[in-house]
Amino acid sequence: MAKTAAKIVPPQPVSRVVTGTHFMLGDHACAEGAMAAGLDFFGGYPITPSTEVAEHLATRLPAVGGKYVQMEDELGSIAAIIGASVAGARSFTATSGPGFSLMMENIGLAAMMEIPIVIVDVMRASPSTGLPTMVGQADILQARWGSHGDYGVVAYCPSSPQECFELTIDAFNAADRYRVPVFILMDEVVGHMAERVVIPDADKIPHVSRKRPQTKPGVEPFLPYAPDKDLVPPMAHAGEGYKVHMTGLTHDERGYPHLTADTHNQLINRLIDKVRLNAPDIIDYEERHVDDAETVVIAYGCTARSARAAVDYARSDGLKCGLLRPKTIWPFPATRIERLINKGSVQRFIVPEVNLGQLRREIERITQLPVVGLNHAGGEMPTPKAILEVIKS
Repeated sequence: MAKTAAKIVPPQPVSRVVTGTHFMLGDHACAEGAMAAGLDFFGGYPITPSTEVAEHLATRLPAVGGKYVQMEDELGSIAAIIGASVAGARSFTATSGPGFSLMMENIGLAAMMEIPIVIVDVMRASPSTGLPTMVGQADILQARWGSHGDYGVVAYCPSSPQECFELTIDAFNAADRYRVPVFILMDEVVGHMAERVVIPDADKIPHVSRKRPQTKPGVEPFLPYAPDKDLVPPMAHAGEGYKVHMTGLTHDERGYPHLTADTHNQLINRLIDKVRLNAPDIIDYEERHVDDAETVVIAYGCTARSARAAVDYARSDGLKCGLLRPKTIWPFPATRIERLINKGSVQRFIVPEVNLGQLRREIERITQLPVVGLNHAGGEMPTPKAILEVIKS
């Protein structure tokens, strides 16, 4: 009997956007958000609890023509994604506290050279090696002030796998729109939590492209650091024929060192103002029951999940309590908090954090109302019961 020839099935094309409803880890959702945002290059080094981001992209990214490189350490990782971005790639890395610390010098370099990059920091209990597999939220101030000097950054803080997907897309768009380093401050609980994630069709995913030069390379003059009215200069990519000089030194609009106090003051103020003045377009937050609230709980990341339940319990007991959850930690939604204060009903704020009071200090700068912290150094998230007890106290 003749054998039937085996049917050859051509390989199915791999989609960059896996549209549909999924059940996935926050780390995996973050990786899929990067894919949907158009990620071209990942350079990273495995570190708990962010390793699942890298592992997921090791398979997904090369399948659609992107480049995945496991670097020798976090110093190499941050340098690699800066270089890839200079060449025009949407680039990304994932790390946790110790690796984030190693990246700080080059984060300052990226801020000074105005290179768009995205870094996810899955926060764990710290400092140093700390509790590698357990939760922390103590990198909040490091994200804002970790590299030396003054500069502007954007930092998002998801509280669910769904937001890990969505805010990663926002992070890439903000990085390219404002030419800044952008952070996703996830925490271990959210990163390792598995929940439903709904991924829309590719044409429903927002995409903001980098502002590009309008002159012809090699023909018309081009000043790589001449800002437009929004304070963001167009970005030429390496290899396109434009004459571009990049340096961490104070530089003029040509990109060449110009080491005077006046040039430095003008440059650094612009780096800060391009984030500060565009803050209304960047800042995002969620509110719950704040209109008549006498007590407002301000919480982020995994802690906001407990805070939401605590506020609902308090409302059921007749207490006028509300929740403000910043999705954007930096720039901080100070104006919204000021508006709540000016309404006159708010009598105090409660700030639960898995650290010893980092975001609480930012709120204390805004108001003279009582700001009550509920703090733990790390390793576990606060329970709804613990937050409710503070609300009732």
